[in-house]
Amino acid sequence: MRPYTLIAGDFVATGGMDRANLALASYLARQGVPLRLVAHRVADELLGFSNVRFVRVPKPAGAYMLGEPLLDVVGRLWTRRTLAEGGQVLANGGNCVVPAANWVHYVHGAYASQGPGSLLRRLKGQVSHRLYLRGERQALQRARVIIANSERTKADLVAATGAQPERVHVIYYGIDPERFRPRAPEERREARAALGWPEERRVALFVGALGDKRKGFDTVFPAWARLCSRGDWNVDLKVVGVGAQREAWEREARQRGLGERIQFLGFRKDVPALMAAADLLISPTRYEAYGLGVHEALCTGLPALVSRTAGVAERYPAELRDLLIDDPDDVEELVRRLETWRGREAELIPHTLRLAGELRSQTWDGMAAAIVDLLERERAQELRGAQRV
Repeated sequence: MRPYTLIAGDFVATGGMDRANLALASYLARQGVPLRLVAHRVADELLGFSNVRFVRVPKPAGAYMLGEPLLDVVGRLWTRRTLAEGGQVLANGGNCVVPAANWVHYVHGAYASQGPGSLLRRLKGQVSHRLYLRGERQALQRARVIIANSERTKADLVAATGAQPERVHVIYYGIDPERFRPRAPEERREARAALGWPEERRVALFVGALGDKRKGFDTVFPAWARLCSRGDWNVDLKVVGVGAQREAWEREARQRGLGERIQFLGFRKDVPALMAAADLLISPTRYEAYGLGVHEALCTGLPALVSRTAGVAERYPAELRDLLIDDPDDVEELVRRLETWRGREAELIPHTLRLAGELRSQTWDGMAAAIVDLLERERAQELRGAQRV
């Protein structure tokens, strides 16, 4: 079997792109493929395979910006070796400029971070953004084949880098259909009881970082405050996530008397259990190449309010269009969308369950198999072209 070299920051179970990278690596490892992982971190489960070699790349001071140039250098070395052996190479976005395949999870040219902090911190963010833009443009212009995680990502990367559209193929993320599955009413009651959530109140979830404004909590908070000022809004908000602004948001919630209506849960490892117990997910993201968290929620049968521009929104049927947010900056619109969900809650559930069935049919292994099939077909086409010449 031809060797594969995968180049990415991390192959771990946290985060959208890291989870997808882990899924592909796991699939190849279980197929017995000679596999090299050029990365900063690799999940322990991969290290137990005799056919897997972890090429550890240091990350000075724990900073990805400092580790990226090293990843590029080491990745290029292993790319030359792997291609000379007739193998396949797959890099991530702008992390390594190689004449091979590239898997794009996030387009830096489509969004600039809007995080708080000191002048020095903001300047550092601007410098790193420019570096990422340059690396992204160089990597995608040189890539022979590009995989995008959504049509949104494809359009963004073509516009930002000038990559030829015919070289870009969309393959959606997969899912663990057993871990993320619709729950029976009894299971839902048990999940709520285990968390100490009262059965008679509705619960909405927000999952995302509380520093960078990308996830849109600064729109969620005022919308929730407005709804809670009315006596008939019987929905509580649970916030999962950490970040530089968490303490400030908690303080403001207490000052406004919302301490019982908005609960900050911090970092949680039991997100599937939270989704099983909740009634709605709220995700008014300003930029989302795909949106694995929304995908996971939908797979549990949980309706999700999400920005229309998010990649995962492409998967929504017409019956769920009321859950798509046109402007993530518009507090009034979010209030209206929440009111609409509350009024149509029972009507939306069967449509969400049908979408859950469709999404759960694409497992992580199915996604990985589609990527491998694409790469092998592209390689065969290249060889046929070379023979004709």
